This record gives sequence, C-alpha cells and structure tokens, in this order.
Amino acid sequence: MNTKSLSLGIDIGGTNTAYGLVNRRGEIIAKGSIPTKGHDTVEDYIAALQKELFPLLAKAGIEHIAGAGIGAPNGNFYTGEIIFAPNLPWKGIIPLAKLISEALDIKAVLTNDANAAAIGEMAYGAAKGMKDFIIVTLGTGLGSGFVANGQLIYGHDGLAGELGHVIAVRNGRQCNCGRKGCLERYASATGLVITADLWLDERNDETQLRAHKGKLTARMIQDAARNSDVLALELYEYTAAILGQTLADMVAITSPEAIVFFGGLANAGDMLLVPVKKHMEDNLLNIYKNKVTLLQSALPDADAAILGASALAW
Repeated sequence: MNTKSLSLGIDIGGTNTAYGLVNRRGEIIAKGSIPTKGHDTVEDYIAALQKELFPLLAKAGIEHIAGAGIGAPNGNFYTGEIIFAPNLPWKGIIPLAKLISEALDIKAVLTNDANAAAIGEMAYGAAKGMKDFIIVTLGTGLGSGFVANGQLIYGHDGLAGELGHVIAVRNGRQCNCGRKGCLERYASATGLVITADLWLDERNDETQLRAHKGKLTARMIQDAARNSDVLALELYEYTAAILGQTLADMVAITSPEAIVFFGGLANAGDMLLVPVKKHMEDNLLNIYKNKVTLLQSALPDADAAILGASALAW
C-alpha cells in the first residue's frame, strides 16, 4: 500500500507565498503563508519558508509526503528554475526546485504559478471537465495558463503562455520585463493603481481615492467602485477595455470554451468581468462570438494554485 497520502503545494506570488498540505481527494488539511518580499536573498527566503514548513511536515509525518509542487512566476516545468521573473525580488536564473528539495529533504517540482492554478481549476474548480480553457491570474502581475485538448501548453522550452507580456498598448508603459506596453502594466492590481495615480495627477475629478494618492491599493479602488465612486468605476472600465481586447486576440489562437479569472483583482466580480466580456465580444472574430464563457474561480483565493501545485507532486 502507498503510504504517500499527502503532497505539499507552494504558491509563490509577487507579494505573498501560500502553502498547504493536500490529500489525494484535493482537500487542504493545513495551510499558511509568508511574505515573498523582505528577504535579502533567495537563500534567506528559503530559510524562512523552511522554518514555517518543518513543523507542518513533521506533524503530518514526512514519510507520508509524496513531495512538493511549486507554482512561481516564470517557473520552468522542464528545468525547475525560475527564469528572470520581473515581479520577484531575486533576479536571474534560480534553481528553485533544487533549493526547496534540499531544504525540505523531499522531491520538488516547479511550474509557472498560473499553470499551477490552471491545474487546480481543471482538477477541482471552475474548469472541471473542460479540455480547452485559459486561466488568467490578476494579482501583483498578470499570469496565464493555456489548456488545449486537455493538456497544459508548456512550449518547447517550458515557458509558453505569458499573456501578461503580450503588447496590449503599442509604445505604452515601461514594464519590469524590459518591454513597453505589456498587458500586465494595465490589467493587474499594479496596473490598476498605476492608472489611478496617473489620472489623479492629470485630472480634477472629485473622488474618495484622492485622499489616498501615493498609497493607493487595488482593494481601495475596488471599495470605492462598490461605493459608486465615478472615477473608480471609470478605472475599471478602462482596465476592462484593454483586457477584453487582448483576450479577443487570445481566443483566436486556442478557441477556449471558457476563460477563468483568479486572484485579487478578479474579486471585483461583475464590476470587472461584465465590461471585460463586452469589450472582448466587441473585438472577437465573428466565428468566436458568444462561444466563450467568462468565469470567476470557484476556489478560494490561493487555493487553486496550492491545489494545482500539489498535484504536480503526485
């Protein structure tokens, strides 16, 4: 009998790292988080993660852990490396799977964070039973995972599916990746705040956001929009237009059954997704119109990525 009844899922985001122990039924039996930022080196970060995880693994019994699955920005499934991730504090090529495997003394497998979320949604969430869909993670950055014919698209080098770094606005905002006009600089939590700060400089609208200028968060903008703040609602419309137009282009490539949204910015729900749907439909090629469903993740925040990452370990 196989005694490996649990796996460890680790979701590394630009701001926080969430982790959880998952059983074979897809139930998270214990979870926690640490800040991703605030560690001078990746070794310091690994040490902080190790300190949190050791008691968890010891309590569960290390002999019952099949391994660790990790989702991280620019994570390469083939090599186990994070490769030039613009939204992480550590630069260059980092052999993260190897470092975590050595720190925890268990097998570790790495993939892109959005790919991990896609696996979680396909196995346990909104995309259960679907063979063709796109997951879009709207957090500090913008990630994506493309599933076609029931399989994640990794590409020949393990780095396929970077929707956040397609050019949405020609010669637009400077992106951390080195290019200009990337979708991530407009349609992520970071992008929403950038737009808000620019508009507050350029315009004189009466808005509750002005009191927070320079310290705005995407959550503040969401709260203001729910309170019918006109500028906040316009920010969502502007963001939705750029995201919707770009998604219309993506539909032409994989013809998905659905696009699933996940992450903090997606928590705005219909306030964001209704205008995204409108702008996507307005820009779709006729043969794709009214065929693509937009869905919000059916899994709690972070759980999709934890579950998907944990599935890699099996």
